[in-house]
Amino acid sequence: MRIDLHTHSTASDGTDSPAELVAGAAAAGLDVVALTDHDTVAGHAAAVRALPAGLTLVPGAELSCRLDGVSLHMLAYLFDPEEPELARERELVRDDRVPRARAMVCKLRELGVPVTWERVAEIAGDGAVGRPHIATAMVEAGVVDSVSDAFTEEWIANDGRAYAEKHELDPFDALRLIKGAGGVAVFAHPLAAKRGQCVPESAIADLAAAGLDGIEADHMDHEPATRARLHGLAADLGLLATGSSDYHGSRKSCRLGEHTTAAAVYEEIVARASGAEPVTG
Repeated sequence: MRIDLHTHSTASDGTDSPAELVAGAAAAGLDVVALTDHDTVAGHAAAVRALPAGLTLVPGAELSCRLDGVSLHMLAYLFDPEEPELARERELVRDDRVPRARAMVCKLRELGVPVTWERVAEIAGDGAVGRPHIATAMVEAGVVDSVSDAFTEEWIANDGRAYAEKHELDPFDALRLIKGAGGVAVFAHPLAAKRGQCVPESAIADLAAAGLDGIEADHMDHEPATRARLHGLAADLGLLATGSSDYHGSRKSCRLGEHTTAAAVYEEIVARASGAEPVTG
């Protein structure tokens, strides 16, 4: 089985619609794909309607969190999307994305970058606006060569010159909410240092003690040595180790299925979940 447990659609900051995403997953030879848009489940229904025969969809979301001033992301799988407390927190995060993005555009303009809120909003469309939309506008303006080039301290990386904070969950609260909604929690790209500051491994151990199910070890932003270290850490802490593409369509260079999750790990995720089930076309 080929299993990719981290992808994004136009419901957040990907460039493929949910229907295009699942079609692309089938064309890439995947057996299982998770749709994990940022802080939203808005793309799930469309993905299910368009699901090709033989492809299994894992409904999920990537939740924005912050611990001791460090931003981190928590992948939530197979939770009940109607559970009110988790739904309320997702809404709070989404609602704060617009003023945060506006603040970042203002900071960029103060730095002489000719981007506008109107263009960023147009790029985001109906999706949950985020930094990749701002980065795309910066590419269009000729300020940077690629979306990834915008994610530096010079521009919009964590603590960058044009960075602005948004409402984010405490990861321990996120774990409680995910578990309360019958879901499974995996720490996304935990040691992706190129994205900015990472939480220490001691924090991962604390999260494991609080109920974290797994860590995303195989990811494009982890060097081979880091992947090996994370697999070892997962074994030491009794965590599942996943692998995923973090696919964003044309907004990033990664391909669907670039990194994958072992079938036994996927089966354990499904066994632990009680909030929702995978859907097979």
